[in-house]
Amino acid sequence: MLRRLVLATLATTAAGAAGLGPVPPLPLLSPAPASASAQAPDVLTVTISKSGHKEADGTFRLDCDGEPGGDHPAAARACARLSELAKQKQDPFKPVPKDTLCAQQYGGPVVARITGDWRGRSVDAGFSRANGCEIDRWENLEPVLPRVRG
Repeated sequence: MLRRLVLATLATTAAGAAGLGPVPPLPLLSPAPASASAQAPDVLTVTISKSGHKEADGTFRLDCDGEPGGDHPAAARACARLSELAKQKQDPFKPVPKDTLCAQQYGGPVVARITGDWRGRSVDAGFSRANGCEIDRWENLEPVLPRVRG
């Protein structure tokens, strides 16, 4: 960066000496963007309720930054699933588009919320099994979300 600053100063001075009149200084370069290692760690909070399964309901921490960890009951498999979805360039937290036609099937009253940071972005996503689209979305995220079939 110092070399660019020196070259810009020399170019400005040379242009003035050549009789080209005053030349405005070149803008300084902004700092380089933060590296990927500076992004927030992949840590999610998964909250499940109304599943009808005592062991499935609760709030669990899922840490996929380095070794899988947290108190999520299937941390290693859940982190592997999220990694697989990332490689496929899928956004598992994206809601079903409002104009999507979904099968009118009911998968039960279970609901979930996932919050935290994943792949450098903030996550706040709700899940249910209220219709065919929502059931597919839920099952796509198993084992991050528990298997709760009726």
